[in-house]
Amino acid sequence: MTKAPPRSTPSTLSYDELRALDARHVWHPFTQAGTAPPAILALGARGATIHAADGREYLDLVSSWWVNLHGHGHPAIAQAVADQARRLEQVIFADFTHEPAVRLAARVARLLPGDLDRVFYSDNGSTAVEVALKLAHQYWRNRGQRRSVYVAFEGGYHGDTAGAMSAGHSSGYFEAWTEMLFPVKTVPFPTTWDNDPQVAAKEQAALAALDLVFANHPDQVSAVIIEPLIQGAAGMRMCRPQFLKALEQRIRDAGSLLIFDEVMTGFGRTGAPFACLKADVTPDLICLSKGLTGGFLPLSMTVAREGIFQEFLGQDLTRAFLHGHSYTANPLGCAAGLASLDLLQAPECQDRITAIETIHRSRLDRLATRPNVARPRICGTIVAMDVIGDGEGYAAGIGSRLKAAFLERGLLLRPLGNVLYMLPPYCIGEADLHRAWDAIGEVLEKL
Repeated sequence: MTKAPPRSTPSTLSYDELRALDARHVWHPFTQAGTAPPAILALGARGATIHAADGREYLDLVSSWWVNLHGHGHPAIAQAVADQARRLEQVIFADFTHEPAVRLAARVARLLPGDLDRVFYSDNGSTAVEVALKLAHQYWRNRGQRRSVYVAFEGGYHGDTAGAMSAGHSSGYFEAWTEMLFPVKTVPFPTTWDNDPQVAAKEQAALAALDLVFANHPDQVSAVIIEPLIQGAAGMRMCRPQFLKALEQRIRDAGSLLIFDEVMTGFGRTGAPFACLKADVTPDLICLSKGLTGGFLPLSMTVAREGIFQEFLGQDLTRAFLHGHSYTANPLGCAAGLASLDLLQAPECQDRITAIETIHRSRLDRLATRPNVARPRICGTIVAMDVIGDGEGYAAGIGSRLKAAFLERGLLLRPLGNVLYMLPPYCIGEADLHRAWDAIGEVLEKL
């Protein structure tokens, strides 16, 4: 049993008062407020456990929207943030720099392949993607070329700002804002799973579709963007590393840029520090966020290859990248990122990542023979399966039923429609992970 964290200051509001104020004033994300049950009031969290104000505990099996790497309230990251707050909490990054930002940029660059050396900080995954799309566009403009065609993959999701929505328009999340989006070409994503006999054919079809885009738009494609190895919000749809290698070669041959959206896959989730390393691919731009600070503070990076950075240098201000955010490279977030990297690179954490994948594989193999389980798949610490019955896709009714059943058992799982997945923090104990798998088996049996 995880000990509940103490409150720093006592609340003057009762549990019912807080719930009432939340219902009156707070607008929750990705929620239909007209039908959703009241939000769970979190009191605190430690490790993989969230403590609710009503006395219940929830095992966080989705890393609180994929951001938490090492567990809630990790003392090493908390101490790093506190120490930094006493020195420097914020400074304008247009005229100043500071040690945490410099050190974090250098450390991430050392982990990335090739000459991915230039770090542009922003606030979250969406802005990291927005920066990448704008950098690609201006890169060609600075070179005297007008390249306005972007290519993305069907089902891809890259965030909720306008450019990111445009790249993710085929995900189905953005129908309300179609008029706001700029055109983006889409090609098939060769989604695959364990023992998929059609994977090679799907990969060839995807590459052929990309070839057709290049042929129809010679010297017009600015960049191709993809979530490498795993499309997250689309339902944890996975592709093979060899597809990404073939994709990279096609893009190099066409003279375009390759953007990897590693907002979710970065920092160990795929079993390697980054999906690009697992696939042995060096993109031109890579977008990082979520796990960057270990789940403590919002921060993101768009990392560019040196040659891209060089095209923005000159004597003319209009050649520079005139983009920024108020909290760019916030020192507290950078301090959290450095502490999180220390934990990630420790042998103990690497052992935990391996152990999580091993348990996932063992338990999924047993569950995959069930008649209501299809397309089992694993990549590192991420495991997913399709649950058969009551529709498919994000709006499938079975998703809400599954979510409610798991919450009753003290498990925080948020199925993506009929796709059930786990993406736990690395600190999760083997007993807790097996408990989660036991509960999944029980719920699927009752279905």
